Amino acid sequence: MKYSVVFSQAAAEDLAQLFDFALQRELDSETGDLDIPDSAVQAIKNGIAFLTSSPFACRKVGSSSFIRELIIPFGHTGYVALFEIVDSKTVIIGAVRHQREDDDH
Repeated sequence: MKYSVVFSQAAAEDLAQLFDFALQRELDSETGDLDIPDSAVQAIKNGIAFLTSSPFACRKVGSSSFIRELIIPFGHTGYVALFEIVDSKTVIIGAVRHQREDDDH
């Protein structure tokens, strides 16, 4: 079975903010690597592609079997995508955060 994965507006904004944060961090660094922000977003998209085939393989969040999170490794840490399995064909990404963010979802 193949699922369609859709970003909510909030998750799309999260992606843009994560890119902007990574870009600013690299611009502020003496040895900044301007490829890192693109690589980070690509790692997130590659990780989320996993959900097209196996969303139930990710760990549950709370008591619902349909709200889950995906850990996406990148560098020394990574990202966390919160998502909901809406039906037998659709997964909605609700949020994407850096693993070290305090307001994890």
